[in-house]
Amino acid sequence: MRNKLQRILAATLLVCSLLMVLLGMNFASLFLWSVTPRTPFSEARPPAPPDYSRPSSWSALPELHDLADTALPSSPAVEPSQAPVDVFYIHPTTYIGGEWNGPVDDSTLNEATDRVATLIQASAFNACCAIYAPRYRQANMTAFTGPVEKGQAALDLAYRDVAAAFHYWREHHHRGRPFILAAHSQGTVLARRLLREAVSGTPLRHQLVAAYLIGIPMPEDSLQRSLPDIPFCDSPAQTGCLISWNARAANASERIQVREPAMDAASASGPFLCVNPLSWRHDTAPASWEQNQGAVFLEATPPQVMPGLTGAQCKNGKLEVLIRGDMPRDFMSRLLDHAMGEGNYHPVEYQLFYMSIRRNAAERVAAFLRSHSTATTRDD
Repeated sequence: MRNKLQRILAATLLVCSLLMVLLGMNFASLFLWSVTPRTPFSEARPPAPPDYSRPSSWSALPELHDLADTALPSSPAVEPSQAPVDVFYIHPTTYIGGEWNGPVDDSTLNEATDRVATLIQASAFNACCAIYAPRYRQANMTAFTGPVEKGQAALDLAYRDVAAAFHYWREHHHRGRPFILAAHSQGTVLARRLLREAVSGTPLRHQLVAAYLIGIPMPEDSLQRSLPDIPFCDSPAQTGCLISWNARAANASERIQVREPAMDAASASGPFLCVNPLSWRHDTAPASWEQNQGAVFLEATPPQVMPGLTGAQCKNGKLEVLIRGDMPRDFMSRLLDHAMGEGNYHPVEYQLFYMSIRRNAAERVAAFLRSHSTATTRDD
């Protein structure tokens, strides 16, 4: 009897082990299948649109105490009312439901957005700027991994919200102030369109300090065609320019490839824009780990500055990194990392260079204010 129980237990453990292996091998596919909408967009009922006159429609506002205000004691935040520059920040995908677009009145989703986006990304800019971060009916993540025709309509709906928030910000808060446009992943897709449709070729172009559009491969040729008056950043203090990178290990595997749905076949092979966030140059020169002023994982307890966690080098349109230690990742974050693929650092593209972003934003703001003060003096 005892031997029989041992055989049953051994068989059960073997089956469980095999299931775990299969799950590990197919986790990304299973995850994408679980969040894929079952109803065509044309038959879906979209969530109610946000009302940007209501503070609840924003993840961050200067007059509110929110997670964008979070700062380490070693690098305090500026008082928002005293900040000379605004940041308009568009968060990445935080919705993992099965509808084409996520709601903006779901408290659980909003708390997730605040914690896994606004806290760990938008807060990087609070040393220089007042932060505005709208909620929007974000597109299902399969809009970036499946056929174009199935996701573009959901992205168009998300963009309508972001454009409405940008218009509201301009009308009620902007008052002609300089601004930084910052985004990640889905937010970057929407921000690129916003640059093209609402900034490039308009007076706002001259109020743009810089655009930090991270986490989506963006072909250089199409950027130059669609944004002819917004060059790629090629020095730490250059203003009115565009920054982007996609962080990967040298031999990264990409189980989930996040890409812009509307990218045409001719542009899909690149070259893609890569500005090194350690040197802030648009070149292929390596930047050593000693130049990394600190990775910061504010989602960890306690958060800490981790200087020198990685160096960086732009290679073939990607930012190649080599992590020199353990990143503080909780269980859910490790599941996400596993789904994305070994060496795919898409989820931590802000955290790896947090202090570098923080200090560079302040440097560009100072350069912008100096140049415009000089220009005003000459005009006088």
